[in-house]
Amino acid sequence: MGTGAGIAFFMLLAHRTGDAATVAATARIVVIADFVFTATAVVVQPITGVALIYVTGYSFAEDWVWVSIMLYIVTGLFWLPVVWMQWRMRDLAAEAQASGEPLPLLYHRLFSWWFASGFPAFAAVAAIYWLMITRPIDLF
Repeated sequence: MGTGAGIAFFMLLAHRTGDAATVAATARIVVIADFVFTATAVVVQPITGVALIYVTGYSFAEDWVWVSIMLYIVTGLFWLPVVWMQWRMRDLAAEAQASGEPLPLLYHRLFSWWFASGFPAFAAVAAIYWLMITRPIDLF
């Protein structure tokens, strides 16, 4: 789920313009990129993670492995609503562009929730990375 920061950066830049056409075009690309890169990682990461645990001889019973899995699930729980928000923001921006209206209040609310959701998701991914690097023996 490493493309999230890049996606957020481009979406933030488009959002700051306040221009419905710019937001609509960027959001279309963001939705595609999120599926191509993030959804692929959602599938590949557990498979490669299990393979690495098996190949390296670590046990699934180790605390750091279970905490990593729980954090991965937390990240996914943030990602699923974010996907819906991206679709909705894309559609709202396209509607505003087509009608010549400014971005609606709902778009701005969704953007705030979308942006805020990135922080805990990113923190969870950073924690997973730290756990994989340090592999602390006892967490509890």
